[in-house]
Amino acid sequence: MTDNSDVSRSTSRVRFPRISPRAYEHPADRGAMAGLRAVPGLSEVLKSVAGLFSERGERLLALASAIRVGEKQYPKVDQLRRETAEVLDLDTVPNLFIQRDPRANAMAVGIDEPFVVITTGLVEAIDTESLRFVIGHEMGHILSGHAVLRTILLRLRSVQQTMALLPPGALALRAILAALNEWYRKAELTADRAGLLAGQDPAAALRTHLYLAGATDLTQIDIPSFLQQAKEYEEVDDVRDSIHKLRNVEGMTHPFAVVRAAQLQRWAASDEYRDILTGQYQRRDDDTPTTNLGEDLRSAAKSYKESFTTSADPLVSLLNTVGSTITDTAGKVFTKFTTPRSENPTPN
Repeated sequence: MTDNSDVSRSTSRVRFPRISPRAYEHPADRGAMAGLRAVPGLSEVLKSVAGLFSERGERLLALASAIRVGEKQYPKVDQLRRETAEVLDLDTVPNLFIQRDPRANAMAVGIDEPFVVITTGLVEAIDTESLRFVIGHEMGHILSGHAVLRTILLRLRSVQQTMALLPPGALALRAILAALNEWYRKAELTADRAGLLAGQDPAAALRTHLYLAGATDLTQIDIPSFLQQAKEYEEVDDVRDSIHKLRNVEGMTHPFAVVRAAQLQRWAASDEYRDILTGQYQRRDDDTPTTNLGEDLRSAAKSYKESFTTSADPLVSLLNTVGSTITDTAGKVFTKFTTPRSENPTPN
């Protein structure tokens, strides 16, 4: 871990007592999670399915093969762990393990007792405040309850490999996986927001995304040029490129680093983020899933509609135009056949 910042600076960060994940969730993620929270007993069913696989085994594996962070092991990382949990007001401070792996990765694992695993490849590559962002990101997954669906997603991927010889079942499973992957990509944007709230340092978050995208020496990187890449990616002007974008993202659980960076920097400049910093946010004690479900689902639909409407992607624009045309035509036909006719129509 490159130590170019002072961990003690945490005392100046705003804390968010009883903050609800709804306060910062990406609208599409919020809609999906609200739907799950509102279905009686569904969470327990998902937990039971996930429980068919040994969570205890995963915890034991981490305990046996990685370093558990604490006061005497990685004390600076332990301080970050405790501070991010305190800022986001988690009821329990999750355990954190450092795992030997040259690949840069971090994950929140488990359902009943979730814990965080971060690889040495990531710890050694980023600075202290960027690591705070990463830990806050994983804490956000835990606070939002993403672990249940993420665990199901990982298990279904394993099941998919055993269904290669069963086309009907494999196609159905592929559809389910596609839906879960789309949700999880939005869940990653939610967790990025939690990481930003934990550290309250947009520059540190950006450095993390730069590293994930390939930056090894920040003096060689021009930030405006990097963010311009996201703009160019979002505004491709050839349908063939749009199709390639769909193929590239299929099966991925994370949005591309350049896209994540642009999305988070826009949110960091938003009124929503500033309101949270000033204490104007929804509390967990005020969460009422059954009454908020409609609002959350409408928010999710609005988010997708806005992204389609404002997108410069030619394929998205084409689908939007076709969809609008079909909707308008269907509306006219419906009106024609449902409007009562006059018995004595006036001649033209």
